[in-house]
Amino acid sequence: METYISLLRGINVGGNRLLRMNDLQQMYFDLGFTDCQTYIQSGNVVFRYQKTNPAELESGISRKIFEKFSFMVPAIVKEVNDLRSIAANNPLILEMPDKIEHFHVTLLSANPDSEKLDQIKNENFRPVEFRLIGSAIYLFCPDGYSKSKLTNGYLENKLGIKATTRNWRTITELIRMAEKISIL
Repeated sequence: METYISLLRGINVGGNRLLRMNDLQQMYFDLGFTDCQTYIQSGNVVFRYQKTNPAELESGISRKIFEKFSFMVPAIVKEVNDLRSIAANNPLILEMPDKIEHFHVTLLSANPDSEKLDQIKNENFRPVEFRLIGSAIYLFCPDGYSKSKLTNGYLENKLGIKATTRNWRTITELIRMAEKISIL
């Protein structure tokens, strides 16, 4: 069994696409996942399932949400080791170790095309700083993520792949939860 973390984009935001975590958790059990646990109301679920391609899990989760709740929700699924590696490789922690409360990570469904990424690199997003490593964009948002131009929608439009963003506290808590169920 593998431990996975799924991150749903855009549920329970601004009164749209409302989804109770109990209902979401039950849906995950219905999909055959085990040890399902949700974290806060924004669609973070830690679960265990047989070793499989995370892209298959993403499409299955999104499809089941549409069937059960009648709205589309993009899902990004990471194995716990992948999310642990993303957290361990945050270059901003080395540059600004005392600014963790301003860190966010945008998780992409794939590594972006280098030509499309070059277009973004040439734009000015100040005071936001960002670094890309693989399928993770590390963000430093001193004025808060909500004031950043590097939104999920912007990145999806420019890069042509799915994106969802979480603050650093959420990322570290999801890893902690995943590690806890991994030893069950």
